[in-house]
This record gives sequence, C-alpha cells and structure tokens, in this order.
Amino acid sequence: MDFSLTTRWGARVRHMACALPLACFGLAAQAQTSDPTSTSLNATSGPLSISSTSVSSFSARGFGGGTIYYPSASGRYGVVAISPGYTARQSSIAWLGRRLASHGFVVITIDTNSTLDQPPSRATQLMAALDHVVNRASSTVRSRVDAARLAVAGHSMGGGGSLIAARDNPSLRAVYPMTPWSVSKDFSAVRVPTMIIGADNDSVASVVTHARPFYSSLAASLPKAYGELNNASHFAPNTTNTPIGRYAVTWMKRFVDGDTRYSPFLCGTPHNQYATSQVFARYQQNCPY
Repeated sequence: MDFSLTTRWGARVRHMACALPLACFGLAAQAQTSDPTSTSLNATSGPLSISSTSVSSFSARGFGGGTIYYPSASGRYGVVAISPGYTARQSSIAWLGRRLASHGFVVITIDTNSTLDQPPSRATQLMAALDHVVNRASSTVRSRVDAARLAVAGHSMGGGGSLIAARDNPSLRAVYPMTPWSVSKDFSAVRVPTMIIGADNDSVASVVTHARPFYSSLAASLPKAYGELNNASHFAPNTTNTPIGRYAVTWMKRFVDGDTRYSPFLCGTPHNQYATSQVFARYQQNCPY
C-alpha cells in the first residue's frame, strides 16, 4: 500500500500549527472549565452540548462519508477521526463520537469506502477525514477546529488502521485503537502517544496475537497504556462502554489538549481506584505522564 497520500494530507494540516503552545492550551481549556472527576468521566456524556452534521459519500474525498459531532459552544477544539471495524459502519462507533465531542472535541465518525477495507486503507481514510474537517467542512465546523491538535481512533481493522496512521503521521497528538486487528505487528516506529484497548474474550482479534504484541512493540520512551477489558468480547466498542469511554476521553484530553488535570486518571489514585480486576483483566502503562 502506498502511504504517500496519508503523508501528503498530514502535511496539509500541519502547516496550521499554533506558534504559541501556551495560547493553544488556553483555547483547549475552553472545552472543559471544571476539573474532571470519576463521576464526570464515567457519565455517558460530558459537560458540553453538541451539534452534528452529516458528510455525504458524494462530498467526501478519500473516505466514505460520515458524521461530524462538535461542541455547540464556540471555541477551538482538537479533532478526532474514528474508523469502524470490518463490515461495520459509522453507527457502530457513533456513541464514542458523541461522547468525545461533549468533552470538547470535534469528532468525525466515518464510513469507509468499502466495509471490507483493510487496515492500511482505513489509515489513509482516517487522514482523509481529518483533512475534510480541517479544510472542507462547513464554516461552522471549521471555526471550531484547532488543526494543530489532531488524533485518530478505531475499532478492529479501524484500530489497526489508526495505529498505521499514527506510525505514518507523527504529528498526530494521540491514537486510541480498540480491540485492534492488523497483519502488521510491529509498531515500534510510532511516535504518537498510544492507548490500546483489548478484550480478554476476543475471538476475532485475540489479544495474544494482536493487542498485546502491538503494545509490546511500542517504544519504551513513548507515552503508552494498555487496558485489557475483563470478560469482554471483540465487539465491546460497538455499544456504550464505561471504561472505553472514560479512557478515550482521558487519553485525548491529556495528549490532544495537553491538559494535565487528566493525568491522575491515567496514573494516579483515581485511576488506581477505578482500574480494578473487575474492569481490566490486565493493565499496563509507563507513567508518569
């Protein structure tokens, strides 16, 4: 697969990076004015009201269309693209798009060009979706976009695609693969903060041959985490799921927004109190971050 298209689109959005990091963080802080709590992170929606707009397959370039969820309040927010898994459509991960948006992100959940597309194609399509949000979405959406803060996520083959996108686009701020599947097992070249969600009862993308080796291949110096859901299947990300939603929001807020108020929910007492063996069969990280 030729990844030059992914790289080109990544370059197109990188030129808009903010030259003043502290100013960028000030814009990010608009998305969440109150301190996070376990209660707020476990809730099915965040503190912000959201709106949405559809992206038709006819207007989409390089992906199959989708839905953009965004905070109704004006401001500049990081952008997250999410891919569904093999044979699935965007409806299977719409809940996570809405949840992230309500915590202060512009999120596009995509349909792929074909539901049978493999991870390398999904990687390219995730980057095409980010490009759409940054450059071709409505003015209402674009007025809310901080193009310096981009991230990807995905389920199953979409999760594998998100890892490939992160490997090939180091300017991304975060990646969140959920029960990922990929023929490629070596992601040592990834330089993007990565949290992988596995499922101990996954019979489609066994954690033994997918999520665990993916995580193990990541560089020790890279901010990373691996949560293996207890008593969960490959399809756990397809319905509202408290730990998946909690850690997706927390990871994106910490690394896309650079908001260190979320660090204790990844490395500190709030994380330790929540991440019991009833929630995670296995949890690994390289804190502090």
